[in-house]
Amino acid sequence: MRVYTKNLKGLLTKQEHKVFSRLHTPQKIQDYLDALPINFEPEGDTLFSPRQVLQHKRAHCMEGALFAAAALAYHGHRPLLLDLQTLAHDDDHVVTLFQEKGSWGAISKTNHAILRWRDAVYKTPRELAMSFFHEYYLDDGVKTLKAFSKPFDLRRYKPEQWVVSEGKEGHLDFIAEELDESPHISIIANGARRRLRKTSPLERNTLRFTEWKRGKKPQKLF
Repeated sequence: MRVYTKNLKGLLTKQEHKVFSRLHTPQKIQDYLDALPINFEPEGDTLFSPRQVLQHKRAHCMEGALFAAAALAYHGHRPLLLDLQTLAHDDDHVVTLFQEKGSWGAISKTNHAILRWRDAVYKTPRELAMSFFHEYYLDDGVKTLKAFSKPFDLRRYKPEQWVVSEGKEGHLDFIAEELDESPHISIIANGARRRLRKTSPLERNTLRFTEWKRGKKPQKLF
């Protein structure tokens, strides 16, 4: 990990060092992401590298996960992603894993009141992933989480391939595709899914709340 961290640091600008050096705990990384406007992708689909997140000053969930992973790697921690895979009519969510004293937590960038940060109180990645199960639902109350990935280590890529990449649209799609195709663990059998109770109207009401309001300049609501 030391060599990887050294190589990563060697690619960064003075300003990038200034930002990453301050984000020396998962909690500080999460605070930074919470203050960063959500990327509503006004110009079309994006997958910004951590460098581009700093340039554009916005991020959606996958971009936030990559940024958090880069910040962890900067401080000598493994850059691990966890993919939360859903039924076809919902969207997957990606979080960044971290460990504190052997327990697992997660950093998350989202615009909703659910699927957010997890403190490091979970014994295994599975236990952490399952904590999202009852939060993952649509307006009709149907719960949609179906599987989660094994921890996906971004050290399989050189830091120049993802941390500071500045290519055109789609230049980091290979990471999203390989994460999606990586080994996943099923949460529930199809037969059991039919017996799941829908979320209550009160629970569904939380979907109305968002952290950022869409606009030319996104406005923070909470």
